[in-house]
Amino acid sequence: MPMQTSESDALSVREMIGTYDILLITLDTLRYDVAVKCWQDGRTPFLNSLLPETGWEPRHTPGSFTFAAHQAFFAGFLPTPTSPGPHPRLFAAAFAGSETTTDRTAVFDAPDIVTGLHDRDYHTICVGGVGFFNPTTPLGTVLPGLFDESYWSRELGVTDRDSTANQVRVAIDAIGKVPNQQRTFLFVNVSALHQPNCHYVGGATEDSPATQAAALEYVDSQLPPLFAALRQRGPVLCVICSDHGTAYGEDGYTGHRLAHPVVWTVPYAEFELPIIS
Repeated sequence: MPMQTSESDALSVREMIGTYDILLITLDTLRYDVAVKCWQDGRTPFLNSLLPETGWEPRHTPGSFTFAAHQAFFAGFLPTPTSPGPHPRLFAAAFAGSETTTDRTAVFDAPDIVTGLHDRDYHTICVGGVGFFNPTTPLGTVLPGLFDESYWSRELGVTDRDSTANQVRVAIDAIGKVPNQQRTFLFVNVSALHQPNCHYVGGATEDSPATQAAALEYVDSQLPPLFAALRQRGPVLCVICSDHGTAYGEDGYTGHRLAHPVVWTVPYAEFELPIIS
């Protein structure tokens, strides 16, 4: 079982660097309310087993669409607790005047945490999903270009109904090539929650909270082999969150890259997993 922490008992990531593998999964476009309803209804048994008894934590994302949110994440600005701050951060790229860097924060003298982890002898791996990780355009090379190795194909993208299974397979293969004594930073951008997700409900022709919930149920069913493979390598620091939500007609809004609570409030979890002994 994962070892859970609260903000009052925050993870000391600075002390974990060099000993723990790091896993960052972004459940692209997943709404907080959809995640919570699936947790309450028991539709995500594997994710439920990783979460604390209180379930998903609501947080505010630093960006309302994929590119902006991930640029912030990779600079160390993960989603922020919804209560008034300041709130200590797990990771930070060093800069003067930071009010959220503490003695528990892993601080890197680098422009981003991916480069910082590479400089600490981590092998960094990106398994892309949505179009901002598609390297066929210059813009699509920006985020994956931070990593030692990166993967993207149509089979990992938003239109493939088996995208999460394909992403998990690629991720397991990639970490399997890294010697166990070398630590890894694995990032997976899960694409199945992003539009179109109506293909996860038979007969549906439009995306909705219900079709996104079905997509999350599918994602949950595909994740266990990835976590099992990571736990065979060593202890793992895990962060699972959405990068932003999306609107399905609320107050007349559709989509994201807009300022609405269903976009800005995201599900978040952080925990450590011990090695399988």
